[in-house]
Amino acid sequence: MIYTTPESWRTAPEKRVALFGMSGLGKTHVADLLRRTGGWFHYSVDYRIGTRYMGEHIVDNFKREAMKVPFLAELLKSDSIYIGSNITFDNLDPLSTYLGKPGDPAQGGIPIEEYRRRQEQHREAEVASLIDTVRFVERGREIYGYPHFVCDTGGSICEVVEPEDPDDPVIAALTSALLLVWIKGDEAHVDELVARFDRQPKPMYYRPAELARNWADWLAETGDAPDKVDPDAFIRWSFRRVIETRQARYAALARHGITVEAADVAAIRSAADFERLVADALTKR
Repeated sequence: MIYTTPESWRTAPEKRVALFGMSGLGKTHVADLLRRTGGWFHYSVDYRIGTRYMGEHIVDNFKREAMKVPFLAELLKSDSIYIGSNITFDNLDPLSTYLGKPGDPAQGGIPIEEYRRRQEQHREAEVASLIDTVRFVERGREIYGYPHFVCDTGGSICEVVEPEDPDDPVIAALTSALLLVWIKGDEAHVDELVARFDRQPKPMYYRPAELARNWADWLAETGDAPDKVDPDAFIRWSFRRVIETRQARYAALARHGITVEAADVAAIRSAADFERLVADALTKR
């Protein structure tokens, strides 16, 4: 850990943190607040994935769909129109749309093998984007003059690292330059995330073994053929399983840093509030 005591954190001329935890618990909210009120550089891992590493895949997928429409196909082939991805920190829908959901194409699904291929693309992109964090610490300071740095990680960080491996390259890179901060939710938060996901199912990343197990169990329990699976029904069913396994992996990853409660994060109104919360967590560690 680059800060081991509250005093080393408070007096550090450059404060650098990587926030991680379940989606919806305040990572992006805190990162935005720090950027707006405290002179922090905000690095979004999901944005980096969707622009630097997955951008071409995303746009190619748009073009495949456009080529199915004769009017657009002719314009594309004559370079008369441009198709791009308008991904932002607040709108990651282009990335989610590309990842997709496995199942019946007539219900918006994609074949499971194509789904697995896109999942692997995302894993590689997430690993690269997390390791890139260290380089962006330097860029934030040297190019833009920001003294402090916050990395807003994706909810699937725990799926692409091995928390128990002391030589994990992602963990080694992050802990060499930043303090890992787990925003920990309670059971009520989990229930709310599940309810929110049930209202609006969204694509997500699974570890290959977990995806294989969930897919096999779904087919066995429902008797569905792979190309007849309801995509939304499958990912709703999988979500609770994923959340439960992620909690343990987040906790293991938190041993490389500190833990703060989601309820306390929700009360933050300024960079000073956040700095006090981190200092308190270091005191308790």
